[in-house]
Formats: sequence, structure tokens, C-alpha cells
Amino acid sequence: MFAGILYVRIEKTSNVCYIYSWYLREENMTYDFTLSDRFDKMSLDELRAVQTERLRVHLAYVSEHSPFYRDLLGKQDWSSFSLEDLKQLPSTTKMDISADPLKFQAAPDSELEDIVFSSGTTGKPCRIAYTRNDMTRLAYNEHRCFAAAGMTKEDRVLLTCTLDRCFIAGLAYYLGVRSIGAAAVRNGLNSIESHAEMIRSLRPTMVVGVPSFLRHLGIALNEMKVDLSSVRRLICIGEPVRNEKFELSNLGRTLKELWNASVHSTYASSEIVTSFCDCTAENGGHLIPELAILEIMDEKGNVLGPGETGEVVITPLCVTGTPLVRYRTGDISFMTDEPCSCGRKAPRLGPIMGRKAQMLKFKGTSIYPQVIYSVLDISPEIAEYYVVASGSGLSDLIDVYAALKTPGSSVAAVEERLLAQCRARIKIHEITMEEARTQVFSRSRKPIRFVDRRVKGDL
Repeated sequence: MFAGILYVRIEKTSNVCYIYSWYLREENMTYDFTLSDRFDKMSLDELRAVQTERLRVHLAYVSEHSPFYRDLLGKQDWSSFSLEDLKQLPSTTKMDISADPLKFQAAPDSELEDIVFSSGTTGKPCRIAYTRNDMTRLAYNEHRCFAAAGMTKEDRVLLTCTLDRCFIAGLAYYLGVRSIGAAAVRNGLNSIESHAEMIRSLRPTMVVGVPSFLRHLGIALNEMKVDLSSVRRLICIGEPVRNEKFELSNLGRTLKELWNASVHSTYASSEIVTSFCDCTAENGGHLIPELAILEIMDEKGNVLGPGETGEVVITPLCVTGTPLVRYRTGDISFMTDEPCSCGRKAPRLGPIMGRKAQMLKFKGTSIYPQVIYSVLDISPEIAEYYVVASGSGLSDLIDVYAALKTPGSSVAAVEERLLAQCRARIKIHEITMEEARTQVFSRSRKPIRFVDRRVKGDL
């Protein structure tokens, strides 16, 4: 048990002395989240030094206070632990948390301020407990991300995501907007007509929402002749809008054209309490280096180098409610450590290429559903869609269920595009718009475009 730890690092240049400090107080488990752009100016070596310091305190904290990690890691002296040593520690999965969430809670109930659940799009939702420290950290994280994307206190930000149903993301965005000092327009998951009225009357300059919904909203607003000229940026959540070259995907380009605004991609989850967001250079999701350590891991648990594709693994730092070590997100991507044109040196995360559990084995070809989405997103015949995977053999069965812009029209051209992109013929079944939207938008806080009916033992 430690009463408190103060870290102070002094760095000198020819004419400036920088003092970086942060403090963990044991009695109420809080860190100092003083806002500053100092981390954006650090070199990669300096950032790694900050991460090393914070990792040591993080490991001391979890091994003392988290029942799960107390059993897993035992009592150790972490004072000389390095970032290179991290790969020697075991990883944590969503199944570990969902099996016994209380074993991960590292703070007493009296310190909890919010209890949330993950979306559960790929399994049982995970219970995550947030302390007051974690809520402050959340606002700090979103402030850093939104500021990097160009948000200022002069902005009016339309939030099209819910703040209820134990959903942390909507609350996080609201806290970030407030922290910056911008005006939040909390219209949430509302009707097209309601959003149209908000845009007409309040003239928001930024919109935060799920890309597929923003596409649907943008099409409707253009048809309604609503003036969208006030909107200068879209902050896209829950779905990727860039490809492996950090260029806008088909969906991203569609959003840019519909809204005539810059498109910023983000990545986050309830468990990691950390976001990756495009800066104004729009060149990949920046790691907030003082809040998390990013690794990319292959199926055997080996840490991969920059540019190599594997599972995203996050160790969130400065978390006190449900702290995690080497959390395997189940998402597939890559990282780059090349400096961004904005000047930041921290690693950037590539777009999410798919969920590890959703990889399809189809007639000798391995593909992720996102490859199918990329074709359907730009097909003018398709109004809305979802994909169903089934089967119990060595090859999965894939079917697309789509609402057509002109009901009853031919989908032969779309099937040919899918064949060219996926190297396999995929059948498209026509359904009504109501059926499509019920599946995609009404069963979870995130759009559900992938329905997995495969026999699980064959995955």
C-alpha cells in the first residue's frame, strides 16, 4: 500500500527548463490531468520515458488493488520495469472481464461515479466501473482528441449519439466538448426531421456520429434542401472511414461529398477508456501517449512491428476503476511510428480492418466484412444492408440482405462488383428498408451490419 507517488522530470534546453509532474494520491485514487500541449511537442524517446514512469505506477496499482491482477501478477517490484518488459506479461481478453467483472474492479464502491457496459456487438457486454478520476481522465482524453481534430471553444457541436443506456461514448464526447468550451447540442439518436431543425436553427459547425447514420442523414438533408454550409468537420465514431493508406474509404468520401466537410476517424472502446482520433492532417488516429500504450499482436501473442497487421492491444494508463493490462480488443489494424505532418511524434493507429472473430473463410479466400461493406457503400443501387455469415464447414456461407433505392430493380451489377473485389460470388437478397434498418440500428448502440450464424466451434 502506498500513500502517494510524485513524479517530477526536469528537462533543459539551451534557454528553457521544462518540468513535468504528475501525482497519484492513494487516499482518493486520483491523478493530475492538467491540460497542456507539452506531450505533443515531445520526441518519441521522451514520450516513452513518460509511458515507462506511468506504466510502473499502473502495474503497482493493479497488482495491489485489482483482485484479477493480484492473482495473475502477484506482488512484484515494478520500479525498474521497462516498456520492453511489457510483452512478457500475459494479456487480458473480453472473456476474462465478462466472466467476472467484479474481479477487475480496483476501487471501492464508494469511489465509483459511473458504471457502463460495452456495446456487446460481438458477445456479452462487459461491465466497466469508472471512478471520479476516470471521468476526469475521460474528459481530458476527449479534449485532447477533439482539440487535435480542430475543435475550439467557438464551435457548436451536434452530438447524434445517445448519452443514456449505460453508454459511455456519448457521455465522453459531451465531456470533451464541455472541456474545450465549445457548445454541445445533445440531440442524440433522434429523427431526421429533428436533426434538420437543429441544423437550420443552431447552425452547428461540427457533427459527431456513426458514419453510416451520417451518410443516411446527409442524403436526407440534401434531398430536403437543408443548408449544411455551417458544418466544417465530421467526427466519425464506431466505424472506420479510412483505408490502410490513411485515405478516405468509399464511405468516407461519400460523407465528405454529402456534407462538404472534413472527415475525422476515431477509435475507442468502453474497456480501454482511450480514444485515437485523426488530427487536422487527417492521417491516422493519434495515440494519446500519456494515457495508453499501444501494441499490435499476432495470433501467437508476438508483438509486431510498425506496419504489420494484427490485433490491437491497449494498456490504458492512469485508470483506477477497472484498470487493465495488455487488453486484447479483438480489432485488427496496424500502427505507424512515422511522425505525422502535424508535428506529433506519438504512434498512430491505422483503420480497423475488421474484428478478429468476424474473419470469413469463403471458398479459399479469407476476408473481413469491411471488404464487402466497401463495395456496398458505393453501390448506387443499395439504400441499406447487412451481411449474414452461416455454415458449419471449412468454408463459410455469405449472404447480403439489402434494401434497394428502387425496389425490385436488378442487383446483378452489385454482385459483379462484389465478385471483382472479394473474388467470390455473393448472393444479394432484397428486403424492405424497415427490415434493414431494424437489423442495423435497433438492436445495439452501434450499427449491426454483420450477423454471425456460423457454428462457433468452426471459427
